[in-house]
Amino acid sequence: MSASSTVRTGPVVRGLLARLRRDRQRAVSRPASAEASGEPARPGSQARETTRSLASRLNWLRAGVLGANDGIVSISGLLVGVAAVDPSNTAAIALAGASGIASASLSMSVGEYVSVSTQRDTEHQIVVRKQTDLERDPAGQERALAELWESRGLSPSTAQRVARELSERDALEAHLTTEYHIDPDDLTNPWAAAGSSFVSFLAGSALPFLTMLALAPAVRIPATFAAVLIALAATGWVSAWLGGAPRGRAVIRLLIGGAAAMAFTFGIGHLFGTSGLV
Repeated sequence: MSASSTVRTGPVVRGLLARLRRDRQRAVSRPASAEASGEPARPGSQARETTRSLASRLNWLRAGVLGANDGIVSISGLLVGVAAVDPSNTAAIALAGASGIASASLSMSVGEYVSVSTQRDTEHQIVVRKQTDLERDPAGQERALAELWESRGLSPSTAQRVARELSERDALEAHLTTEYHIDPDDLTNPWAAAGSSFVSFLAGSALPFLTMLALAPAVRIPATFAAVLIALAATGWVSAWLGGAPRGRAVIRLLIGGAAAMAFTFGIGHLFGTSGLV
């Protein structure tokens, strides 16, 4: 590439190419610990592992917040609806809550397992297909990668250089991350998703369940309302903080939704209870 074309590349592209060169230099002078262990160093592997670790923690935390929120809203609505018929019937409230928690937590975890398993199967097939394409026609795949970078705004010469350097480093990873946003070393885990959904739902549902059973019949419903709204405000704030969204808006949405769910089920229980249908 000529000096003039390098000048026209622009600071963003020059930064990308400089980072690729630094990755390669770090691979040559890898830490002594890696050499002692006999493990081959991959360019930028430490940075990628840090990114994966952070992304994994955030995904687990997001899943936990969402699962807990679902457990809070669904079980509190069920308990308030049953308590509206007869708040002094502790046995009926306990039976309804325990049954609801068991069925809903299992249903959520199974659904999460099936959904994520389908996603993982799709990702696996993409990885296998792309690996086959690279073995059959590496030059053609490199041209396709260059065309993709060119479609994103790079000049043809810069796109070819980026595609070549990325392919020399790790062709499979370059294609998967650029074309499909898939990390071949970090595919989704259906068991982890199912377990996270199950545990977080149990944790969230425990709040309204224990609040309803621990207090006197006269204050069960209002106390559960208050506890649930406080918990929803907290989960809304945390979920917005994780996603970088406005906290107040997220909290208000959850408060309105949770209050509406409990009010609706309370109305149904009160209506059926006073009409003698239950």
